[in-house]
Formats: sequence, structure tokens, C-alpha cells
Amino acid sequence: MRRINIALFLAAIFVAGSLAVSAQVPAIGSPLTGFSLPDTSGTSKNLDDLKGKNGSVIIFLSAQCPVVRAYVDRINALAADYQAKGINFIGINSNATESLDWVKSNITEFGYKFPVLIDKGNVYADKIGATVTPEVYYLDAKGTLLYHGAIDNDRSGRNVTEQYLRTAFDSSLAGKKIERTSANAFGCTIKRVGGK
Repeated sequence: MRRINIALFLAAIFVAGSLAVSAQVPAIGSPLTGFSLPDTSGTSKNLDDLKGKNGSVIIFLSAQCPVVRAYVDRINALAADYQAKGINFIGINSNATESLDWVKSNITEFGYKFPVLIDKGNVYADKIGATVTPEVYYLDAKGTLLYHGAIDNDRSGRNVTEQYLRTAFDSSLAGKKIERTSANAFGCTIKRVGGK
């Protein structure tokens, strides 16, 4: 009986912790909380420093996640295609288990052409409810959240039938309503301080 109660107690803590993070995700159409985070050279950057004239994408990344690895070519293609259209990508690494040197070498290995910031202690990830890598937040030029969630509908990249992020970009740039403003993000859990 005692073993069952302990298991139920631990399960309740896990669920409560998950809800606490997901409950903080900002609503579509509301301003996204800004940040002041160091880049890999230690220089502090904020959203105003890095935003594009037509918007920005905050993307949570990981050096070790196989799902991020499967997305590298798609992430880099999106970043290149839409930077030319005034939408800047901003990478954030919030994983407590990944050292600065590892993140730096990962940026080189994956060929990211956008800044990757370090969210020590996963403070910013907690603030906006990010839970997995890769997970994206697309903002307009004023910092209003337009889309949140997955990049597309297939982690392997072999059977992509819905390109959520690209479609949101195209709709917004054309002055049209974004029909799908969210999709469940999937990937590797952000490794939080204390194993949270």
C-alpha cells in the first residue's frame, strides 16, 4: 500500500511540474516576454538586438537531441529563405546537461548561420513554457506571438505533408490570417536544472 502511495505521489509531482511549465505558454496574439541572454562568446543579447524587420523565430535547440539533428537541414533552409524576407532566427539552448564548448562545436557542426544564445538554468524556457527541442515561437515585428509549436509534421523529414512554420511565415508576409497558429511541438525534452 505504501509503495503505491509513493508512486502516486511521484506521478502527481511529475504531472504538476509538467502543467506548471505548459501553463506559462503565452497565448497566440499576446506579446512574448523578451530576454537578455549571452551568446556563445558571452555577449548579452536581447530580442530587440536580433529581431528581423518582419519578425523573428525563437527556436529551442540541443546539441545532443537526435530530433534536432534530423531537422538541421530544414532549420537551416528556413532560416536562409526567410532571413532574406526579414524574419530572423534566434536559437536558444536551455539544456543544463550541455556545456558551452559542446554548444559551440555543435553550432559549427550543424552550420547554423544565426545566433545561438545560452539560457543558463533554463530560466527563459521556464518563463515562456518551452519543453522540447526543437520548439518554435514565431513573432511579428512588434513581438506578438503568431505561431507556436512544431516546425512541420514529420520528425524524420521523409514524409512532411504539413509545413506549419513555413505556412505561417507565408501567410503573415502576404498579410493573410495564419490559419494554424499552433501545433504540438515534439522532440527531446529540455534537460532542466535538477533534472526537472
